[in-house]
Amino acid sequence: MKNLLAALLISLSASVSIPALAGSIPEERLAAAGYSLPPPATPVAAYVTWRRSGNTLYLSGHGECRRDFTRGKVGKDLTLEEGYAAAQRVGLCMLATIKSAVGELSKVKQVLRIDGMVNAVDGFGDQPEVINGFSELFVVAFGDSGLGARAAVGMSSLPRNIPVEISAIVELHGD
Repeated sequence: MKNLLAALLISLSASVSIPALAGSIPEERLAAAGYSLPPPATPVAAYVTWRRSGNTLYLSGHGECRRDFTRGKVGKDLTLEEGYAAAQRVGLCMLATIKSAVGELSKVKQVLRIDGMVNAVDGFGDQPEVINGFSELFVVAFGDSGLGARAAVGMSSLPRNIPVEISAIVELHGD
């Protein structure tokens, strides 16, 4: 299993250009890879974007943080690649939420769980590839600690016709 994970990380590093991990913090790795964090998400209904219990941070379902967020169904209005890019923007939004919740991304010990939902047409079966946009970004930020248990499922609709919604659970380093 470790060999499989190592092979996956090597494959991911080649495809997402992971900068050298040694001696740098997640924010530096993201910046070196050309990413910048948006302002964190704000709730659009009666919920909070995160809740902490001990060293566990629960993150509500996130879409993109930007005002002109992407809309549409993957497989009809958006290509797989556009869905991947939307999932990546959701990841940046969630990273911004994590940073606002705990102060700095280096406080993340590991990603425990990722639940990815893709607004897709009937018969679309590439949800895992869409959610890879999120997962591969988290590998850039956290290395192999950014890979968590994951679900990637299709939905007939999502709020405000967004293409991707993702929730997550992360473990934080002890205080």
